[in-house]
Amino acid sequence: MTQQVRIMRGWEWARPVRPVRREVLGATPEVEEGRPPLLFVPGFGHGAWAFAEHWLGHAAGRGFPAYAVSLRGHGGSGPAPDATLRAYAHDVVQVAAGLPRQAVLVGHGAGALVVAHALARYPARAAVLVAPVLGGWGTALTALRRNPLGTLPALAGGRLRLSRSQLFSRELPEADARRHAARLGRAARRAQWQLLLGREPEPAVGEPPVLVLGSPDDRVVPAAALTRAARRYGSAPLLFPGMGHDLMLDARWREPVDAILDWLEKDPDPGRG
Repeated sequence: MTQQVRIMRGWEWARPVRPVRREVLGATPEVEEGRPPLLFVPGFGHGAWAFAEHWLGHAAGRGFPAYAVSLRGHGGSGPAPDATLRAYAHDVVQVAAGLPRQAVLVGHGAGALVVAHALARYPARAAVLVAPVLGGWGTALTALRRNPLGTLPALAGGRLRLSRSQLFSRELPEADARRHAARLGRAARRAQWQLLLGREPEPAVGEPPVLVLGSPDDRVVPAAALTRAARRYGSAPLLFPGMGHDLMLDARWREPVDAILDWLEKDPDPGRG
């Protein structure tokens, strides 16, 4: 006998998330092969542009419909100075629900935490956490130790700042690094506090397969954190030495996205979809 578990979220129903204009960029394959769409979710300060630079077109070239959403207050989405992680997860769920087929959610940095929260509300085909920043006191202490000048303002409600050396490897041309850094914005204060001090996400709906990947040389997310994140989902992290935190913009951007697409082509959970 199958037992159904219903999760009651009365507080959330009483206080629905405020609507906002959402920027969604996309690239589709020349030939439709029925593959699951990918929805890329950027981290704090980044917009959909961070995936439109390389990964969207590359994924479409390999037969996967690919989309990227700018979380509210980021990129071309509407302003949201008081946004919360719940509101960010709501944006992801709403966009994913509007795609033609069950989607694969791909979150980068703090966007991986947003995806983890969205997985409790959306039955994803699979999920990928890229250089995941999954929050909590450990994240706060690591950020303070590795980037005190950039983290302390965020604790006081200011902008969380990351340096060029944290985001990119030395292989990336300086002109490209400056161009990308110039486009960085900021997350809402409440969302930043929740990232550093917040609760863990609820269990994912349907237990989708989850791939965790990153770089052991990431100066934002230590290798031990990648291992912990992967263990949470019953796997080991896939590592790309020599790359910075922003794998999708770094000089060797093809390696991680090809690894993601290779994993999906093997159909990590053939019983879904």
